[in-house]
Amino acid sequence: MSQLPEVIREFDRVSPEVVAQAKTFQAAILADVAGRRGTMHARVAPVEINMIAAGPAFTVEVRPGDNLMIHMAIALAKPGDVLVIDGKGDQTAALMGTLMLSACKKLNLGGVIVDGAIRDRLELLDLGFPVFSAGFNPAGPTKYVPGRINHPISAGGTVVNPGDLIVGDADGVVVIERLKAPAMMALAVKKVADEAARIEAIARGELESKWLPAALRAAGMLKEGETL
Repeated sequence: MSQLPEVIREFDRVSPEVVAQAKTFQAAILADVAGRRGTMHARVAPVEINMIAAGPAFTVEVRPGDNLMIHMAIALAKPGDVLVIDGKGDQTAALMGTLMLSACKKLNLGGVIVDGAIRDRLELLDLGFPVFSAGFNPAGPTKYVPGRINHPISAGGTVVNPGDLIVGDADGVVVIERLKAPAMMALAVKKVADEAARIEAIARGELESKWLPAALRAAGMLKEGETL
């Protein structure tokens, strides 16, 4: 039985058409229609609140505090890819900074998600490239520990497979399985329409949610026939 290589160069990606459509939705909308799962821990947050990342996942697993494999990933990634880096949530040393992230921008990557620390925060604000991280630390990384590229990883407490759909915004990062992503787009369109209709109802003074009484009865908080 042959063993998978540590570095997988070719894999199936979510389509550019799905990525373009997904980028028009809030991460919260996509998380809802995907079953309220696949969201990363809130520690993984955008460097700047208006940053939006969207694209197929290009996964990287590193040892805490070492970024050798990230350098290799940058060399292998294709335009539109989002680097998703399993840095084990470590914040004792930065895995990336302005130099590496400037290269990612030049290569037209879709963004970088790091479950670990980065640095050069103020310069990254000026760079105008979507970066999400678990924190910041001025200490630099080592560059000699092997890792893996384009294997399944865990980032922000969520399973990420290469090619999965990644969308990140002010609320955080959501991961949707590649094969599931196309079907989620129509559901997201309906969800946005439903929420817009609810906002209009609230503006008219219709504050009670239609589903609430039934849910309260099911939970034993309202008796049959009893109203709020």
